[in-house]
Amino acid sequence: MKDLFSVKNKIVVVTGGSRGIGEMIAAGFLANGAKVYISSRKADACNATAQRLQEQYGSECISIPADLSNLDGIQAFTDQFSKLEDSLDVLINNAGVAWGAPIEEFPEVGWDKVMNTNVKGPFFLTQKLLPLLEKAASFDEPARIVNVGSIDGIKTPIFDNFSYGPSKAAIHHLTRVLAAHLIKRNIIVNGIAPGPFPTWMLSTGVGGGGDTENTDWDKIGRGNPRGRVGKAEDIAGLAIFLSSQASGFTVGDVITCDGGVVVS
Repeated sequence: MKDLFSVKNKIVVVTGGSRGIGEMIAAGFLANGAKVYISSRKADACNATAQRLQEQYGSECISIPADLSNLDGIQAFTDQFSKLEDSLDVLINNAGVAWGAPIEEFPEVGWDKVMNTNVKGPFFLTQKLLPLLEKAASFDEPARIVNVGSIDGIKTPIFDNFSYGPSKAAIHHLTRVLAAHLIKRNIIVNGIAPGPFPTWMLSTGVGGGGDTENTDWDKIGRGNPRGRVGKAEDIAGLAIFLSSQASGFTVGDVITCDGGVVVS
C-alpha cells in the first residue's frame, strides 16, 4: 500500500514533452524517480527542455526529437528509442496541435495536420512500440498507455477550431478501442481530457499570442468553476495515478482534468 502511486525507475515516453502539458507530465514523472524520454518536432526546444528538467529534478531525461504526425517520423523515433531501451513501461501520447479559422475559410491542411498529429500519430506510435510495452508488461505489473485528449472532445469547443474537437473525440474512443484489445496483453490504456492549463496553445486561443508568461491566467481562471486554471500537479498527478498500481483495475476510461467545466 505504501508504494501505491510509485513510478520510481519506470521508463516513460512523453510525446509533445518540450512544453505545455507534456512538459508538466514529464516533470511529474522525473520528480518521482522515473526515467523519461521526451519528444517534439523542434529539436532545439526538445533538447533544451530535457536538459533543464534533468537539472531541476535529478532524474534522467532524454530528448528524441521527431515529427510523430507521419510514419517516417514515428519509425525514426522508434528506431532511436529501441537503440537505448529494450522495454517501455509507460507511453504518454500527448503530442497535439490545433488549427483555428472561420468555417468558411477552414483549409484542408488544417484538417489533415490536426487529424494526423492528434489521432493517426498516437495510433501508429502505439503500434510501433507495442513489442517494447509487451516486454515490460506482466499480469501483476501491466504496462501503461495514457492518451491525452481534451474536454473539447466531450463538449462543443468555444473556438473556431473545427478539426480539433473531433480529433480529441476520436482519441477518446481510440482509447477505449485500444484498451479492449490490449488489456488481454497486460497493457492498460486510459485517457485524460484536460481543460484550461497555462499552455502556449491556450494562450494563442485566448489572445495571448503564445506568450504564456504574460497571459492573464488569473482572469481566465475566474471563469472556471474551480476558480483557477490547471496546475502542473493536477495533470502530472493524474498521469502518475494512471501509470501506477493504484489504477490497476481502471481500464479504458477517459478522466476529465478541467476544474469542473464539463459537469458544470
